[in-house]
Amino acid sequence: MASIKQDLQETFLGLYETAQEKWSDFTQFLLEAWPLLVALLIILLGVWWYADPPPPRHVMMATGAPGSSYHELGKKYADFFAKKGIILELVQTEGAQEDMTRLANRQDPIQAAFVQAGVDIPQGVSGIESLGAIDYEPIWFFYRGPELKGHDFQAYKAEFKQFYNAKISMGAIGSGTYVQASKILGVNGLGEGPKFVHLSLTQSVSALKEGQIDGAFIVDAYEGPSVQALLEDPSIRLVSFPRAEAYARLLPYLQILHVPTGAFSLVRNFPDYDMRLMSTTTNLLIDNRMHPAIQFLFLEAAREINGKSTFFAKRDKFPSFDNPIFPESAVALHFEKNGSPLLMAYLPFWVAELINRLAFVLLPFLAIAYPVLLTLPGYRDKRIRSKINKLYVMLKGYEQELTDSAGPVSQEIYLQKLDLLEYEALKLNIPKGVSGDYYALRTSIDYVRNCLNRGVHPYQLRDQNISA
Repeated sequence: MASIKQDLQETFLGLYETAQEKWSDFTQFLLEAWPLLVALLIILLGVWWYADPPPPRHVMMATGAPGSSYHELGKKYADFFAKKGIILELVQTEGAQEDMTRLANRQDPIQAAFVQAGVDIPQGVSGIESLGAIDYEPIWFFYRGPELKGHDFQAYKAEFKQFYNAKISMGAIGSGTYVQASKILGVNGLGEGPKFVHLSLTQSVSALKEGQIDGAFIVDAYEGPSVQALLEDPSIRLVSFPRAEAYARLLPYLQILHVPTGAFSLVRNFPDYDMRLMSTTTNLLIDNRMHPAIQFLFLEAAREINGKSTFFAKRDKFPSFDNPIFPESAVALHFEKNGSPLLMAYLPFWVAELINRLAFVLLPFLAIAYPVLLTLPGYRDKRIRSKINKLYVMLKGYEQELTDSAGPVSQEIYLQKLDLLEYEALKLNIPKGVSGDYYALRTSIDYVRNCLNRGVHPYQLRDQNISA
């Protein structure tokens, strides 16, 4: 029993002494190598700051016309960003064309926008990427007058026969509504009639409710206040698109949405038959220079806000990455396959971002520093041996002077020189690998000192005795 206890004590003592020895070597190494390590770290921090700057705390986003569902959606995104410590400023615009033009402008501060699929891309526009589709955006045609049934739309060019002399709003020029209305009329072989007007979303709703116009194209989300206001008005009717499949073939970006009988209002039994609507999608577009962390934040917002179950979409339908209107960003591709970085799920945004950015520095630092750390002990030994060799050269010089000198030796002077030489040797921080060379130098200094103490001119006397 005593033997086992003694063995354990000796084992732990050996481990303790080994740890002390390693720690001593490490601290000595840091004392010698810290300038190099600090210089390396400063260089990497400089590269880090310029190659991977921190994300901005203020981002501007275009949300289209006031009163639109985009503006309401933008408020939800702004609240999400505020919880993460970032200000998302919402900027009202005239519509999709302006949004894309401003996103492509390298001098414009707007970095994100909601844009409908199917809008015409301005010529020469570049520098825009997609973070995917985030919602359905149905194409509604509301009107006043007698109810139209499906068979009223079957004859060639008869789809809007009822409105031949009617006053119809196509949406403001440059808006997504105007683009979608133009394309629908175009595939029907129709152009703008003389009574088509171009009103904004809020103007169209107000004019239709007050009877100033007979019909209006509106492209907006089901939850949008403008759409809800028209759906709740019993005097306003809604057109179904029985040839939705044909439209989707001719305009591939369109989606077909089904509305069962009574879905809008069971009390009114509205609609009183199964309807088919056409829909474009809302796409989240960004300036391709947007910081990756902000892109992930937008995607997280889209998943939290738009990923819920809605009237038309099932849960987790959005964000969707099918048929983007612009190339997907690298961050969107990563998010599609892997989701957000793991740390963002468990840590506050700024903490997770800081750790991710530090990894950008620490990994290269370790990759570079590790081989440096491996080579430094050999370099240190070589440098100490070089210092020892210099002292050997000085000692050899003293011996040469003693040997070549024909006059009497000033013993005191050379003893002082040897003391100074030994003092220089004592100041050296010697690693274990060169201990033998160090003590050999000390022994050699003592040997020369002993020779000096033997006589007035010991080297010549020794040489003469040997010759005799």
